[in-house]
Amino acid sequence: MRALRPLRRSAYRRLAAALALSVLAEGLWTLSVVWQVIELGGGPGALSLVSGALALGVIVTALLGGVLADRIPQKRILVGVMSVLAVSIGLVAALSATGALSIPLLVVVAAAIGLSMGLFFPAYSALVPAMVDDDELLAVNGLEGVVRPVLLQGAGPALAGALVAAYSPAAALAATAVACVAGLVAALALPRRALRRDLDEGSSGVGAVVRDLVEGFRYMVATRWLLVTLVFASAMVLLVLGPLEVLVPFAIIENAGGGPGGHSLVLLAHGAGGAIASILVASLRLPRRYLTVMIAMWTAGCVPMVVFGLVDTLWPMIVAGFVVGGLFSAPQVIWGTLLQRRVPPALLGRVTSLDFFVSLAFMPVSMTLAGPVSEVVGLTPVFLAAGLAPLVFGVLALVLGRLGPDEIAHPLDVAVPDDDTTSGEPRAA
Repeated sequence: MRALRPLRRSAYRRLAAALALSVLAEGLWTLSVVWQVIELGGGPGALSLVSGALALGVIVTALLGGVLADRIPQKRILVGVMSVLAVSIGLVAALSATGALSIPLLVVVAAAIGLSMGLFFPAYSALVPAMVDDDELLAVNGLEGVVRPVLLQGAGPALAGALVAAYSPAAALAATAVACVAGLVAALALPRRALRRDLDEGSSGVGAVVRDLVEGFRYMVATRWLLVTLVFASAMVLLVLGPLEVLVPFAIIENAGGGPGGHSLVLLAHGAGGAIASILVASLRLPRRYLTVMIAMWTAGCVPMVVFGLVDTLWPMIVAGFVVGGLFSAPQVIWGTLLQRRVPPALLGRVTSLDFFVSLAFMPVSMTLAGPVSEVVGLTPVFLAAGLAPLVFGVLALVLGRLGPDEIAHPLDVAVPDDDTTSGEPRAA
């Protein structure tokens, strides 16, 4: 990865630490909750309920998170989110250790966790450009692209798998709560940063919030590259995310005879693929055809999902996890830089939350349906649909979306003069 210049503010390092610890906690939770549900006697349907509740919580607060990120200091949001996560997951760990946990209670707590997580990412994304220079954004997003898969699909699940195998799901959940507490400490150490937006006096209340949301929606609808990419992502999430998050562990169990160790190996491979791909992307200049490259990689990354429905040994699943991780994470580095470069600073929080909301609008549906559908038709048809149908979505997005002229007219692989107004979009500061 291209080396970052020494950052003038140690604040970014604290922000990166808060992000890393929150992602580690998410990775720990991802595997812990699977085996907690299984320990409670649940199957794919029960796990779908828990995962769907968390996903629904994220969707409910995502838009509000964007408005808040553009209206109040983002540090307050990050501190509040990490506090809720620490308390909620700590409660689940305690109830699990004492034998008082039930699946309905786990669903309720998962929903609370999702509600808080929906506020985190818009605040983080709006804060990053305030701490680093424009020409450092690709490297910073590349660093995040490495940290996220390494911790989310690698270290977090690996640690959780070891704790579940050696002790119990309660021990893994306790480690998740500890990571949240450490993230809270890092967030508390952040300095306050001034908003990159001027708010008029009296611009508060429900009416102002609604106006903010409408302004963000108008920008999204009027910006072709943004709208087309988000619609494509929504369709892909509907078919892919549920099988990936809910059904992969059951494919490992039923088809390959694996357990927590095998599950953590697949997640570790997924994380390793994402980290390596993120490093490669951050080491290069942004591609000239950045929109085409993003959609092509996301589309191709779905194809290895068919492996989980067709094979009966673990190692092809590990390889498939590696490829999926790489092809899903690499375009995320480009996407984050694209938003930070082409979206006006005053709108970045709301656009990030709209990205979060629109692209993940079908996440609860996908997660909730994956289990029941697989119980009716079997794992293989679900994984075949998840791997092959997105090919159609990708072709439609590239052909009907007419993204080529836009990416050629607005290159990100060259420096743009400060007085450039050819994009028709307000420039980021």
